[in-house]
Amino acid sequence: MTKKILFQDTSFRDGFQSIFGARAFTKDFIPAVEAAVAAGITHFEAGGGARFQAPFLYCGESAFDMMDAFRKAVGPDVRLQTLARGINVVALEQQPADMIDLHAKMFKKHGMTRIRNFDALNDVNNLIYSGQCIVDAGLEHEVVVTMMELPRGCSGAHDAEFYANTLRQILDAGVPFSSVCFKDASGTSNPRKVHETFKAARKLLGDKVELRIHSHETCGTGISQYLAAIEAGCDGVCVGRAPLSGGTAQPDLFSLWHALKGTDYDLDIDVDKVMEANNVAKECLKDYEFPPEALAIDTNVIFSPMPGGALTANTLMMRESKTFHRFPEVITAMAECVARGGFATSVTPVSQFYFQQAYANVMLGPWKKMTDGYGNMVLGYYGKTPVAPDPEIVKIALEQMKKPVFTGDPIAVLEPGIPKATKLLEENNLPVTDENIFIIGAFATKGGNKGLDFLKGNIKISVPKKDPNQPAAAPAAAAPTPVDPQKAKKYRVSASGKTMELLVESV
Repeated sequence: MTKKILFQDTSFRDGFQSIFGARAFTKDFIPAVEAAVAAGITHFEAGGGARFQAPFLYCGESAFDMMDAFRKAVGPDVRLQTLARGINVVALEQQPADMIDLHAKMFKKHGMTRIRNFDALNDVNNLIYSGQCIVDAGLEHEVVVTMMELPRGCSGAHDAEFYANTLRQILDAGVPFSSVCFKDASGTSNPRKVHETFKAARKLLGDKVELRIHSHETCGTGISQYLAAIEAGCDGVCVGRAPLSGGTAQPDLFSLWHALKGTDYDLDIDVDKVMEANNVAKECLKDYEFPPEALAIDTNVIFSPMPGGALTANTLMMRESKTFHRFPEVITAMAECVARGGFATSVTPVSQFYFQQAYANVMLGPWKKMTDGYGNMVLGYYGKTPVAPDPEIVKIALEQMKKPVFTGDPIAVLEPGIPKATKLLEENNLPVTDENIFIIGAFATKGGNKGLDFLKGNIKISVPKKDPNQPAAAPAAAAPTPVDPQKAKKYRVSASGKTMELLVESV
């Protein structure tokens, strides 16, 4: 008997994130969503990850409005899923408990069905409260174990035994969930390891729990991973569709359909109708610039696991700051950052920590500047890394950051976010709504608040269209202002205002 493999269309979240740095106007792609529904697709990734930040910061539009438009386009019965980063939810920094709870309520309010929830460190403690909030809000919780391949010469985590143990911890902790996903943001996991992992997971979960895989085609092994997972008991996969598939994005739906020919598995799709939907998407996005690195397979990523969703956001930043010629050096330097940082999975926000530190090491000299994210990670402020970070790196972080090693619960030391956000809205004579409170909380930094900038209309539109002077969703938006090479250093400043931190968005 043929088994039907479930699939989620990730084109309009991870596809956008992996190719355009998540910068796409809602009005430009909604017709493609409608065409996909007409083709029989019933499960979409509709937001979360950098597709929460990018609409506000680069498109000049609300991610909540985008989710509302998505739900209207698909109707009431289609499953819409978003991506959350554990206690970071859809922010790059940890969020206090009240904001984590508000995140789930807001995404339920704006039409979402399921939230896929991961922690980049695979610290199960970071999934307990965030998962409970998702369930309490009336949403399906898909709990995640994150995967990648380690740089050469590294061991101690990120093998099948490590992933099975992480899943066992999730079960022992009583984290509520409706499904389980193994997520490889860099697409680097060896297919044999994937097979062994899913065999172990199926044994732990039994036959009734929905088991899924999410990966990328970045280094060319995405389809092989999916076949390995399916043969080991996987129920569902994440796929993209042309022109938002392959390369740094998800494996293509048709590629997997073709690979499953002659097997006991089938996707049950109407090929002709999906082709028509793909053509609509191509027409909708014909004015967007597709960076060449987003369309290519890069085997160097195997040795320095760089997620597709972070790669193009960072290359976009480096092009704008006139430093793109140093990109190969940065990717090489990233391997050392992974090897010495405790093996947290290269997925947002940790992928940014790795990249930012590698960038600083290349531009300023090795370990001359400990970046905030990486430094806080090795000191324990994001939770427990899979293995202990290199003691020398910890020492450098202690000396430069002037703060101790932290071993407590990251949430427990954070002040409530709603009162602070409410006060800031009131001080600026802005409406105090749940949406605005969350926007303020999600974009709060030491150096200012980008959410406040958005609400006051102070966001500069930056979308990679061939004709940026005519953005479909923002008639008043101007083309991005070119970066002055003499001032490019500003682009390497974090939102907290510290030198060498990068404001870049990504999974």
